[in-house]
Amino acid sequence: MDGTRETVETEVLPTGEETAEFQPFQEPFGASARNSNRRRAAFGISAASIIIGIVLWQLIGQFLVGNSLFLATPIQTLSGMRDMWTSGGLPQDLAVSGEEALFGFLIGSALGIAIGAFIAKNKVAKRVLTPYISGFYATPIIALAPILILWFGLGIWSKVVVVISLVIFPQIINTEAGIRTTDETLRDVARSYGASSIEVFRKVELWWSLPYILAGLRLGVGRALIGVVVGELFGAKAGLGFAIYNAQSEFNMPQLFAGVVIFAVSGIVFTYLLTLLEMALAPWAKTRP
Repeated sequence: MDGTRETVETEVLPTGEETAEFQPFQEPFGASARNSNRRRAAFGISAASIIIGIVLWQLIGQFLVGNSLFLATPIQTLSGMRDMWTSGGLPQDLAVSGEEALFGFLIGSALGIAIGAFIAKNKVAKRVLTPYISGFYATPIIALAPILILWFGLGIWSKVVVVISLVIFPQIINTEAGIRTTDETLRDVARSYGASSIEVFRKVELWWSLPYILAGLRLGVGRALIGVVVGELFGAKAGLGFAIYNAQSEFNMPQLFAGVVIFAVSGIVFTYLLTLLEMALAPWAKTRP
């Protein structure tokens, strides 16, 4: 009996272990503060770089060049922007170009993600479409823009199609690469739990490829703005590209630089917003091998 009592007693868990509960993983103490400090430091470095660049631009334009017909300074550029705004042309140009860029970017990105996912899951479709994707991606937009404008006219949709033609192909390539490089171990784990092919795509492959998709979106922002400028230079009735063309024809460098600066600032802002979106949707991507 004594031996039996000792065996039973040794199998009873200690009181502390009986009441222990599973604790979810938590970040090490101070990790969140360190990450926040790093983000602030990175933002401060970028902001300082922009300020230094503007100061150098002002000094070079004012003291080294000294001729606004060749290089407008930041102050002259702001003056040209003010003149464009007071004349009423800038608000209309911003609305037209913004509409073209937004529609083209959204449609091109959606189509690119859909086609990229399709060819990633269908080998026959990939073999059929890859030559066309590679060919059109390598074709300079300056060669396609006149044809697209001739087909779709001088209205907004010709520029939207130009933007789509620039945005769609990087998104196809990035999405396909993201899905194709999904860790096979994750697929096997999902299948071992009875996940169907659609569930594997939706819960594993799509999330794995999310950083690739967001990188394609960041590339698409710059290409969308390029598409707007190219489309409006070849044929438009309004828009920032149209305003830049008119300023160039009149040798009005302050207004020409104003249009260029607006495009540059737009690219910086939207790329930064997409970077924040990636940090929110895929914070684990930076630690992934």
